[in-house]
Amino acid sequence: MRHFSGSLNGQPWDGYVVERPQDLHAFETWVRRQAEAGVPVAVDSETCGLKIYAWGDGFLRLAQFGTEDEAWALPIEHGRVFAESAAWALRTLPDLTGHNWGGFDAQVFDKHLKVPLEETCAKATDTMLLAKLIDPRKDFEGGVGSSLKPLSAHYIDANAPDTQDGLKSVFKALKLKVAEGFAKVPLDHPTYLEYGLLDVILTSRLRPRLEVHLERLGVSPKLSRYEHRVARICAQMQRAGMVLDVPYTEGLRDDLVTDAETHAAIAARYGVDAVNSGRKVADALLGMGETLTEKTASGAWKVDKAVLMALADLDRDWKPIGSRTPNPLADAVLRSKRSGKWRSAYADNFLDQVDASGRIHPGIQTMQARTFRMSVTNPAVQTLPSSDKMIRRAILADEGHVPGSVDFQAVELRVLAALADVKRMKAAIAAGEDLHSYTARLVFGEGFTEKDRKVSKGIAFGKVYGGGAATVSRQTGAPLAAVQRAMAAYDRVYPEVGRAAKDWRIEAFNNGMVATSITGHRLPLDRDRTYAVTNYLVQSTARDCLGQALINMDEKGLISAGYVRLPVHDEVILSMPKADAEEISRAVADCMTFDLLGVPIAAGKPEIGIRSWGSLYGADF
Repeated sequence: MRHFSGSLNGQPWDGYVVERPQDLHAFETWVRRQAEAGVPVAVDSETCGLKIYAWGDGFLRLAQFGTEDEAWALPIEHGRVFAESAAWALRTLPDLTGHNWGGFDAQVFDKHLKVPLEETCAKATDTMLLAKLIDPRKDFEGGVGSSLKPLSAHYIDANAPDTQDGLKSVFKALKLKVAEGFAKVPLDHPTYLEYGLLDVILTSRLRPRLEVHLERLGVSPKLSRYEHRVARICAQMQRAGMVLDVPYTEGLRDDLVTDAETHAAIAARYGVDAVNSGRKVADALLGMGETLTEKTASGAWKVDKAVLMALADLDRDWKPIGSRTPNPLADAVLRSKRSGKWRSAYADNFLDQVDASGRIHPGIQTMQARTFRMSVTNPAVQTLPSSDKMIRRAILADEGHVPGSVDFQAVELRVLAALADVKRMKAAIAAGEDLHSYTARLVFGEGFTEKDRKVSKGIAFGKVYGGGAATVSRQTGAPLAAVQRAMAAYDRVYPEVGRAAKDWRIEAFNNGMVATSITGHRLPLDRDRTYAVTNYLVQSTARDCLGQALINMDEKGLISAGYVRLPVHDEVILSMPKADAEEISRAVADCMTFDLLGVPIAAGKPEIGIRSWGSLYGADF
């Protein structure tokens, strides 16, 4: 057995690395002692990377267990006896602590030690979730972030050794890239072992400090339990995964390469031989007589996606706006870059992530944004345009199943109506009106056009997401002056929105620049962007509507049955036995229907496809 020791903030720690089966007796004696005393024990894993499901045997290298002053590491890759001891410890210990538990370690132990994540999540406290309840901001946004090392430096010891930096030096000395270093560094390397041991020591010390801080801030323990439950539900969905149509995806990859090259060739005809060169694109557009109005911080002309979409006369769904003659160069650059991105981010990523059973397992980050909105990564299917069928066609329901989708009806606007008590909007919702048409009628009159409705919709979402008249004008193609007049009319029609925003800013200012959602989530504001308070409160509450809907589905057995596979924005994607699809999708819709401050939050009509996710968007399979 190897022994390590050190000190953090004046408090000593000891670490033990099991090397032989005979050493397990001491480890198991320690586990029994912690279990009998009810001491929280931090648990962590060292793996070959992040592909929990795509990697086969040998993925889990080390399992670590520790308290504030003592840690143990078991070399899982050295044999079955060590894996069995680690699994026994996970089942025996009554109170676990982890960092990103549901999002990673619980799934690692479920897959590679056969200890169900339902069992470990039921008794685990995730310090990453606790830290985000204190401050959801990333470090570059003014927060501490959610990674273990900066949190430890902030809450435990500013001089705590960052063994990850030391590991990177080891990788470099071994001529290993960081991406392969964790898989290939020798298991007995002292820096690697100390890194693993310190992780559980730090996590153990971090938990009580975060819990005290949350209590001091008045954050209810109920909110923590809610977030842990949502994380467990999403871990179950990630574990279930989705079937990948591999032959289709391979063909899709080739088609995207061809499409990117075809549109790059069109751009070359206008003098742009590199579509990713902003300078060349800007020079060519100016040479074609286009007017560019914005510059980057470095002084270059801005030709980002928003600028190019307007020049190409395309809305957010890549449909023609009809406000101008489309610029062929802007269109070609957009399409070439999109095909290149889709090839790498989706087709290549799908094929890289697929497991031995032909499934991909998109990662669900349950508290990713500073408003706590969920995101889906690796692969990031949440970023697909709402109208796409080409990429979604690659993802299939299970054999004998059909895909389904259920989304909320205008959830952001319903939340806004509830939070701001918008009388007319609430009346329209109660009457079953289409909110965008209703608003267009109030703003433009009974003879409003479809274009007027589009402007009204843009203004409504501008109020929620912070977009001004210029953004709505660019997205809809309506003249700026007309949009400004419509926005003024909107404010007269729904005066409660402006009044509520003012009140929310004052409340946040009096609370140290922190707004608090109705569920108790703390939403720090930037002093130069206090207008974002409406956005933050609406987005955060809408996200909690999704979280509550998932909990409702969990209580109905829809999660454990494996029917619910993915949350994407304000909808859930399903895989259901064909014979029961209508009944199951109706049950999901019922779970997404409830009351929020007197405003009905409701699901739209469930959609049922053929076999692929893309069939919900028009694909023929």
